[in-house]
Amino acid sequence: MSAEADSEKKVETAAPAEPKRAPATLRVILGEKVGMTQVYGHRDNRLFGVTILKAGPCPVMRVKSAEGPDGYNAVLLAFGRRTEKNVLRPQLGQFKKAGLPPARWIREVRVPDVKGLEVGQTVTLEGVFKPGDYVDVQGTTKGKGFAGAMKRHGFRGMPASHGASDKERSPGSLASRRSLGRVLPGQRMAGHMGHVVESSLKLEIIKVDPRENLIYVAGAVPGPRGGLVAISETVKARKCYTEPVRIAVKKDKMGNIITTKKPTKAAPK
Repeated sequence: MSAEADSEKKVETAAPAEPKRAPATLRVILGEKVGMTQVYGHRDNRLFGVTILKAGPCPVMRVKSAEGPDGYNAVLLAFGRRTEKNVLRPQLGQFKKAGLPPARWIREVRVPDVKGLEVGQTVTLEGVFKPGDYVDVQGTTKGKGFAGAMKRHGFRGMPASHGASDKERSPGSLASRRSLGRVLPGQRMAGHMGHVVESSLKLEIIKVDPRENLIYVAGAVPGPRGGLVAISETVKARKCYTEPVRIAVKKDKMGNIITTKKPTKAAPK
């Protein structure tokens, strides 16, 4: 066998290089909502209603530094896939500059420090989140179109009796007194409902599947199936679930609590 054939065989059998991992301090990842189901949790064999999220891998497309021209610390994450013909040319140039394929979503995440972050690194679930952690999930709610005051704001409506005609679902009075004679800004009225950015805070992670890039969080997440979500460490004080301290209480046959503390003797007079 010639030396050239031997070298070609070595090139074919060589394993592909693994992508460079982002530091574990970056506890933010993008994903999409898959749906809801029920699973048994990691504690007390309890049944949880969970939302399945397909998170990552998210390549780092750009790093912004406070010392640079941007003036603040941030990282640009990409997620998903898109063909080149469906990407604007300015964005396509950014992807080619970073050496990444075109992505479906791009989101900027503020970070306190950019130390250790580089373009081309990849954010994955492995080593970032684990069962028991609390996360905040941000997404865009479903659009409901034009809705009335009862559906949009939860009004109870007007009385449907005593001769009132077609006033059951009316919002009531709108204008102020005669000196103003106009509807004040911020009045709760009919209008566009939904399609706003909302966050679900302090959701517990029930299960993490790094092989399939799936994360199971307890509770509901804003947005439709297939919608973009951003998963980050919770802003609340408690970052993970802690097992409560259980105190064993002894009771007799009548249900009275048995105290192990001995009664104190009365002091002599």
